[in-house]
Amino acid sequence: MVTQIELRHFKCFELLKLPLQQLTLLSGPNASGKSTVLQALSVVHQTMRDFEWSSRLILNGSAVRLGTVMDVIDQVHGRESICVTLINDEVEKFHWVFKGGREEMSMALKEGFYTPERGDTVKFDSEQPLHFLSPDLLSNHTLIDRLRRMTYLTAERLGPREYYPYDDPQLTSAVGSRGEHAVGVLHTGSNEQVLEKLVDETAPPTRLRQVEARLSSFFPGCRLAISPVQRANAISVGIRMSKETEFLRPTNTGFGLTQVLPIVVAAISARQGDLLLIENPEVHLHPAGQAQMGRFLAEVAAAGIQIVIESHSDHILNGIRRAVKSNLLSHRDIALHFFRQRERNDVVGKPQIESPRLDPHGNVDYWPHGFFDQFDRDMQYFTSSS
Repeated sequence: MVTQIELRHFKCFELLKLPLQQLTLLSGPNASGKSTVLQALSVVHQTMRDFEWSSRLILNGSAVRLGTVMDVIDQVHGRESICVTLINDEVEKFHWVFKGGREEMSMALKEGFYTPERGDTVKFDSEQPLHFLSPDLLSNHTLIDRLRRMTYLTAERLGPREYYPYDDPQLTSAVGSRGEHAVGVLHTGSNEQVLEKLVDETAPPTRLRQVEARLSSFFPGCRLAISPVQRANAISVGIRMSKETEFLRPTNTGFGLTQVLPIVVAAISARQGDLLLIENPEVHLHPAGQAQMGRFLAEVAAAGIQIVIESHSDHILNGIRRAVKSNLLSHRDIALHFFRQRERNDVVGKPQIESPRLDPHGNVDYWPHGFFDQFDRDMQYFTSSS
């Protein structure tokens, strides 16, 4: 598990040291830095995955497109370099310093170091790739393996389509940042066994049937029919909600299901120790579905898959809280971080992030101003005498 991410001069952060847990929820106003945390992880991931032996941080790739160096350096305190540090529960630590000209679309590796669980710190420089390790050593380094296998799902997920891309499974083992490969991953791995802790006992323990079972908790009776399109690199999916109806095209079933599908496929396809980042899992879901999503993600985290969520939904939070109260996931395995917008005239030392905690009953120990409190504030307006 990645236990901490540290950023220096990256976008809106002069310095950030953010603890992560098995399930981490990032919340706060728009443009307060939540997505920045996910992007920092994703830009390192895409450099390692898409450009394996690169000694430069690739800002624009398959996971994220961040623009130029000017777009990623802290506009208030930064100059020409950024720092990213990651620590995991095996006490492995990777630290990278990147630098670049303001108009460049990648950043050179200036310096870095790796601290293993046991042994001395190893320094590396711009002549070596980001992980600096030879291929035969990569599999022995848990942190690097987690970053390479990481899945990042953006808020802008692919909506209903007549058909979806179907590419070489060796190149599309993950669902894609927009969920564009979710149907293909589901098809190629339809008969693969899922993690035992994630098996819904109402269905066979294979990927396709487990995905259907999980989708049914959001959309009762949901069934899928997946077929490659002949003589095309494409795949179609039929969806039905009842045994009495025919399979329909996704364009006739609404946005909610196609937004949930890549999340469920990514979770059910993951293996223990994997890292899954999800922006706005509540998109196009009814409040009851949002609460169910919170509970589902808590269950996935309890199975050993690390999840970091960015969300604006109090229903997602409450689904997680209910999962804690029902002993599905320990409160100690959850981190809540509330971000606030940075202002130029901030008092020195004023935190950009507050971190409420859950108790074993799912209660929040304190509620920072703006932390999922809009409903209460609106109700107070209606009940006030003025």
